[in-house]
Amino acid sequence: MKIGLYICHCGRNIADVVDIKNLIGYFKDKVNVVRDHLFMCSEPAWEMIRSDVTNKLVDRVVIAACSPYNHEKFFRSALETAGLSKYLLEIANIREQCSWVHGKNKREVTEKAKRLIEAAISKVKTLKPLDDLRFEVERSVLVIGGGIAGMTASLDLAKMGFKVYLVEKEPSIGGKLIKFDKIFPLNDCASCVVSSLMAEVANNPMIELITYAEVEEVDGSFGNFNVKVRKKQTYVDWEKCIGCGACTTVCPPKAWKPNEFDEGLSKRAAMYIVSPQAVPKKAVHDPELCVNCGKKKLGTRRFLRGGKEYLTPCEKACPTKAIDRSKSWNPEGELLNFNVGAIIVATGYKVMEKETFKEYAPHSPNVITALQFERILSPTGPTGGKVLRLSDGKKPKAISFISCVGSRDVRYHTYCSKVCCLYMLKQARLVKEREPEIDVYIHVIDVRAPGKDLEEYYIEARRMGIGVIRGKVGGIEELPNGRLRILGFDADLGMPVEVEVDLVVLATAIELPEDSKELARKIGIAVDPSGFLKEDHPKLRPVESTLSGIFLAGCCQGPKDVSETVAQAKAAAASVASLLSKEEIKVEPFIAKVNEKACSGCGICENVCPFNAIKVREVAVVDERSCKGCGICASCPAKAIDIQGYSAESIIAEIDALVG
Repeated sequence: MKIGLYICHCGRNIADVVDIKNLIGYFKDKVNVVRDHLFMCSEPAWEMIRSDVTNKLVDRVVIAACSPYNHEKFFRSALETAGLSKYLLEIANIREQCSWVHGKNKREVTEKAKRLIEAAISKVKTLKPLDDLRFEVERSVLVIGGGIAGMTASLDLAKMGFKVYLVEKEPSIGGKLIKFDKIFPLNDCASCVVSSLMAEVANNPMIELITYAEVEEVDGSFGNFNVKVRKKQTYVDWEKCIGCGACTTVCPPKAWKPNEFDEGLSKRAAMYIVSPQAVPKKAVHDPELCVNCGKKKLGTRRFLRGGKEYLTPCEKACPTKAIDRSKSWNPEGELLNFNVGAIIVATGYKVMEKETFKEYAPHSPNVITALQFERILSPTGPTGGKVLRLSDGKKPKAISFISCVGSRDVRYHTYCSKVCCLYMLKQARLVKEREPEIDVYIHVIDVRAPGKDLEEYYIEARRMGIGVIRGKVGGIEELPNGRLRILGFDADLGMPVEVEVDLVVLATAIELPEDSKELARKIGIAVDPSGFLKEDHPKLRPVESTLSGIFLAGCCQGPKDVSETVAQAKAAAASVASLLSKEEIKVEPFIAKVNEKACSGCGICENVCPFNAIKVREVAVVDERSCKGCGICASCPAKAIDIQGYSAESIIAEIDALVG
C-alpha cells in the first residue's frame, strides 16, 4: 500500500494559519509521497496527482484541502483517469474545519491539521476498491410549479426530447407573472412574455399538463422516482367545458368570496375561471362556497312537480352540459401514479401579508401590498389598469411606496428580497406615466439596483419627479379626512419627516410558501436558514438540491427577478438533460451491505430504515436503488450490516487517529 499526501495552500486561506512546511516534515516518513501546491484544485496539481498514480508511486490518495463538497469529484477524476478506483481517496478538511475556524495561533492550528490528516490516512488504509452502481434511467421529468421557471424548464426539456409532467396546484399555469402589468427594466408587457409560453406549454406533445393538482408522495431515487399526484376535484367535466364563463355569471352574489387572482381586491363566484388568460381555460366549482341553489346538493337529483328535473342556474347556463350536479363526483379527486428520472422543484414564492405589520395601519383599505398594486395597474385587474383607490374609487393625489417591509428586519427576515427596489421604481414610473399629476414618494433604506441597465432605470425614475426618501418608516397614521400620514426619517436631511398621501403601497418580503415547505418535507430536500429550499452548493451546484436527482429553479430557492429565474430554470433543465441523456446512470456505491453469515433475520434493520430499502426474508436484502447509505441499519446488534466506504473499521480507525 502506497499512500500519497497532497497539501493545499488554498492561496493564503490555509497557508496563513497552518504551517505547511511543518506538515510536510511531519508526514514525509509516514507516507510514501508528500507534495504541496498553491491551489490543489488547479489543473497542474490534478496532473501531478494523476502522474503519481500512473507511475505507481501511490495507490491511495489523501488530499489536505477544503471541504469535500467543493472538489471531491475533481480529485476522484484524477485517480479514475490514471486507472485507480476513484474511491481510494480521502479528503482532510483543513480549511473549513481548521484554518477558517481558529485564530492566528499557528502552532495549535497546525497540530489540529496534523490530527485531521492522520485520521484521513488511517481511514484510507482501510478503503477497498469500489465500483459505481449502474441503473437504467427513466427518461422523463417531473416539474413542480407552473410559473415562469417551471414553464421554461419544461419547454427546454421537451425540446430536448424528454417527456415532462408539469404539475401546478392552481387551475391554470402562469404563476405570479400573469398577474403583472409590466416587467422592469424595459417595462415590456408581462402578459406578452408569459401568455405565449403558456400556450406553447399547453400545446407541446411532450408535456403532460396536470393543473389543479399537488404532489402527494415521492418514492425511489435518482433515475427512477415513483410519484403520486392528486388531481383535485373540479366538479366540472373539463372534457366538455369550453371556458365560455357562462356559469360564472349566474352564480348568486352571496356565493362570492375574495378573488385570489386579484389578491383579494375583487370577488369571485363559487363557479369561476381563475383568470382571463387561464391555460387551460376551464371552469372550477368551489363546493365550500356554493349555496346549493334550489337545495340541490352535489350528487343528488331534485324534481319539480310533474317530474321535470330541477336544474341549477349554472347547469342551465352551461351550453355543453359540462356541469352535472346529479353526477356522483369523488371529492377526493383522482390519484395519478407515474415514474420519472428526475424532478425540478419550481414552486415559486409568496409575499408577506400586510396584516403582519400593525405599525402600518393594515386595517385601512388604502394600505395595500405591492402585489395588490400590480393588479390595480394591470388591464385585467379590478380597475382595468386605472390608478384608483378601491375604498372610494377615486384617483389618489399622492402615493407612497415603503420598502423593506419584512425584509432586512431582525423581527422577520434579515435577507434582502432583492427585487423590491426595482419593482417599486417600476410601479412608481407607471403611475407617473399614466397620471403625471399624482405625487409619488418612495421610502427606502437605500436603493439597490445591481445589474445591467438597472441603475439607469433608477436615474430615469428620479428624472420623472419621483421623490426618493432615504430612511426607515416608523408608522402610518389614519387621518380624519381619510388620508394617511407617513411617519418616517430622512437620512439625507438627518431629521424626521411626515408625508400625507392617499394610498400606501408596502413592498412586503418574499417568502417560501408553507405548502412548498411541506412538499420539501415530503420529498426529503432541505430548507435553508432563510426559509428557502437549499441548494447543494451556492457556487458550484446552485440548481441542485441536497438530494440527488432533484433540482431547484426560481424563487423557491431565493428571491430573484424574471431574467435570473429564467436563467436558473434553463440551467436546471440542462443539468437534468446531461444526466438523463445516458441509457444508464452511475451512483456512488456508499450503500449498506449485509453479511449473510452473520444475519439472523431479526428484522430490526427493516423497521428502522427510513427509505424502505431493506426487506427481510431469510436474511436482510438491500434494495441498492433505494438505499441512501444513511447508516441507521449499521446499528444491527449482530453487526451484520456495514456501509461501503464508511465501514465500522474505517470509522474506528479515524477516531483512534484523532484521539490517540
